[in-house]
Amino acid sequence: MPALSTKVDGLRLDNPFVVASGPPGTNLNVIRKAFAEGWGAVVAKTVCLDAASIRNVSPRYGQLAASNGEIYAWENIELISDRPFATWLEEFRAAKEQRPEGVLIASVMEECRRDAWHEIVERCQDTGVDGLELNLSCPHGLPERKMGSAMGEDPEIVEEVVGWVMEVARVPVWAKLTPNVTHIEPAARAALHAGATGLSAINTIRSVIGVNLDTLRPLPTVEGRSTPGGYSGPAVKPIALRMVMELGQVIRHEFPGRTLHGVGGIESGDNAAEFILCGADTVQVCTGIMKHGYGLVRRMKEQLLAFMDRHGFETPDEFKGRSLPYFTSHSDLADRQQKRKDARKRAAHGDADWSADAFVEQSQSLAG
Repeated sequence: MPALSTKVDGLRLDNPFVVASGPPGTNLNVIRKAFAEGWGAVVAKTVCLDAASIRNVSPRYGQLAASNGEIYAWENIELISDRPFATWLEEFRAAKEQRPEGVLIASVMEECRRDAWHEIVERCQDTGVDGLELNLSCPHGLPERKMGSAMGEDPEIVEEVVGWVMEVARVPVWAKLTPNVTHIEPAARAALHAGATGLSAINTIRSVIGVNLDTLRPLPTVEGRSTPGGYSGPAVKPIALRMVMELGQVIRHEFPGRTLHGVGGIESGDNAAEFILCGADTVQVCTGIMKHGYGLVRRMKEQLLAFMDRHGFETPDEFKGRSLPYFTSHSDLADRQQKRKDARKRAAHGDADWSADAFVEQSQSLAG
């Protein structure tokens, strides 16, 4: 029988399903609930040293729904946690004391200062958390402080900041990358060159969810105004999957042994299988939990096990990255198709060099 347990950066997870940083990991109570429901790990909501500077607004969510009412996209302008850093440290300790086997990752964000990153890393890991995820990718809020994607879109800054973190880190470090760039690979290489244990991708996509055609005001509307926010949900899955594939190729060919954590529109075990096939070690879920609840993980585990059983895979590691060799350039696709057409023509005209057996052999070679 297949099993979902997996080992990532020395951390043993019961399954590869991880609560992504965001509202589903916003305090100790919901972190405990996530573990009780069976999630393999939890990435807590992003924290910073000075929570007093974080000012959320309401409303801060927008949704897009299909004609049947199914929500396929979500936008938020919610900031990182506005709860005091000292409170978070207490709750990190409590979470590990109450559930020592639960894998808890602290998500951290700070200004572009070496001393600030040193402090937040050292104080978080002293609580016993199992790892750190560096939020270099939040697309809204605090750009004036060079935080979030304002930091992560610049590979030189990424390398510098990750380097600061690795000077003091004693636990695995995942750099969470922004999709709001033309190419995601330069920031990935910068983080890995600086020593990051792994990568998480993607964070939300900078967006405007819509405009109210009665009031002519953009959504979500706060005091008659709005601001671009982060787009998530099933609608972003194709973009997330493409970027995870690209990062999977980078790790496979340039940084073997580093880990990859897929995020973006995952709501089923089949979705998870796709991300793992493209190189992900784990898959993170945020919007899916907000839509369906923490119990979603039970259905996802059943679906992933069914996929594995169908293909004869015993562990997720057996099929991690299996689809990567099948991605190529468009010109290569055209060349392969032309060769197949030429082979069929030669076989159809009875070319002595193209017996039926030779044609089958050539076809199998092209398919491979």
